[in-house]
Amino acid sequence: MSSKSPIGYIDIRVFAHATEDTDKVLLAVHNTLPSELKEDVVFKETQLTGYYKNPITLYQTRLIDKQTLIPTLKYLSSKVNSLDKENLTNHINIHLDKGNLYLRFDKQLAYNNMLKFSTKDPIHFKIHFKNKTSKELIALCEELGLLS
Repeated sequence: MSSKSPIGYIDIRVFAHATEDTDKVLLAVHNTLPSELKEDVVFKETQLTGYYKNPITLYQTRLIDKQTLIPTLKYLSSKVNSLDKENLTNHINIHLDKGNLYLRFDKQLAYNNMLKFSTKDPIHFKIHFKNKTSKELIALCEELGLLS
């Protein structure tokens, strides 16, 4: 792999509902990141209102430091179990769109320092690859250990 990162950026976002402790939600998100990034990542906070007028806080950030993008994806790969990797491999096409890889992790498990794919109230990752076809993107994900 060349020294130039094939990843343009990684967007991370998560919702904290009124019934959740925002510190715990942020800890869950930080648990998805390599230790060298945990202290440096700053999340933008946006106040939203839910369907029933309940307060919701959206936390989001964009990782752009080229030195941290591949290590972040490798870290995620190292934390995901083989069954989830196999499932992602088998359904990769629904996670790809226009040079982006979309991953969603269980917020509750992330709080306990475990990563598992989930669609229910997840931590959202959007990994944007620069000038890569789906085939190249899949090959890179295989090389980084995210796919089986």
